[in-house]
Amino acid sequence: MRIAVLDDDQAQTDFCSQTLSPAGHICHAFSSGRELARQLRRQTFDLLILDWNVPDMSGKEILCWVRGSLSERLPVLFMTSRSSEADISSILNHGADDYVVKPVPGRVLLARVSSLLRRTYQLSAAGREVYGDYDFDLIAKQALLKGTAAALTPKEFELALLLFQHLGRPLSRAHIRDVIWNQIAEISSRTIDTHVSVLRAKLNLRPENGYRLAAVYGYGYRLAQMNSVETLERTSH
Repeated sequence: MRIAVLDDDQAQTDFCSQTLSPAGHICHAFSSGRELARQLRRQTFDLLILDWNVPDMSGKEILCWVRGSLSERLPVLFMTSRSSEADISSILNHGADDYVVKPVPGRVLLARVSSLLRRTYQLSAAGREVYGDYDFDLIAKQALLKGTAAALTPKEFELALLLFQHLGRPLSRAHIRDVIWNQIAEISSRTIDTHVSVLRAKLNLRPENGYRLAAVYGYGYRLAQMNSVETLERTSH
């Protein structure tokens, strides 16, 4: 998962990265609230970890901006040294999903992040995730469509799972590159386009099958589930 960390103390952002990276998460550090807000307008993140007192815009101001400006439900974890009951209740009442007080043990931070991501994106802890007719075996790295195994390469499997985990949300090319190719700069847009095209065919991600995998111009891709009326209209033509 792609996580934005807002804290003007580099030791804290390094701590988050060192704690969460071994679990497969990719942390992007921000020391300025305004810079984070700028990036949120153009990039996709799966989770925000916010400190309260940072330059330009406070963590609380960022939280209010996120809840008022972004359409998707983006989970927010506050990690700050402010520990009064009034501060904690204020942040939670403004829309934060969780709150931890510094210093936070690494195992506690990882557990809170994992729990929050699981609640938000319904990630499975049992080794498989099911989305209607699509069944993902996370241990065998195998995708099944209506019980039939799809011949996916490892990268195709990871990309398909990423799209389903973010069903309905546009994913930027940078997000896809970071998560699937681990920030390899040499990966071109054409490589991503090719993988998406192959997935569309192999998994039959088409309107007549109830899904639309479409490009978002100048941004990335979005997998959306069509409602029953739209699907019926498509199949009747």
